[in-house]
Amino acid sequence: MKSDSEHWDNIFSKTEDKKLGWHEKDTSQTFKLLHEIPEMEKATVFLPGAGTSILIEDLIPRVDKLILNDISEEALNRVRQRLIEGTEKIVWLYQDIAQPIKEPIPEIDIWIDRAVLHFLTNENDIKGYFENLKSSLKIGGHGIFAEFSLIGAPKCAGLTLHRYSIDELSHHLGSSFQLLSHFDYTYINPFGDPRPYIYALFKRKR
Repeated sequence: MKSDSEHWDNIFSKTEDKKLGWHEKDTSQTFKLLHEIPEMEKATVFLPGAGTSILIEDLIPRVDKLILNDISEEALNRVRQRLIEGTEKIVWLYQDIAQPIKEPIPEIDIWIDRAVLHFLTNENDIKGYFENLKSSLKIGGHGIFAEFSLIGAPKCAGLTLHRYSIDELSHHLGSSFQLLSHFDYTYINPFGDPRPYIYALFKRKR
């Protein structure tokens, strides 16, 4: 059986971005929630599964620092090759976000998870993910989540998913996080298939 990194490296090495099942040209749903966060231009933003998303280019001119993590070295190498400017703002991190973060990183103001958490199906991996979030995100910081909803597809990229409700996200984050806003969104993937998501914005209170 391939490791998770081999699985994703294989996908990113063989598939053009526009043919990836999660490729999206429009980042406005994420920015709906980002616009609720004050002083975003001063923020250090962490993407736990950056992939090759165009959200990266959209964030570079709008934030102070960007930490890009992915389990796939192939994905981040593709991002490095396509970026024309703004690389001085980027910290590159290559790891499984369910495992303890291996390298020192700046304290995070905004954590943006676009379709990463739902790939973690083992309880220990889910716990490890949220431990990383809580140890990295500063008090007063914000977390944005975009995950397959309970009525979403059960699989993606050949992998079984753990789909989410707002209640379950709130449970994992605990009482130190406040839900600020959320909405349902159905994304139509490059093959014309609907993918129901939940989007949510939380603030760390303590």
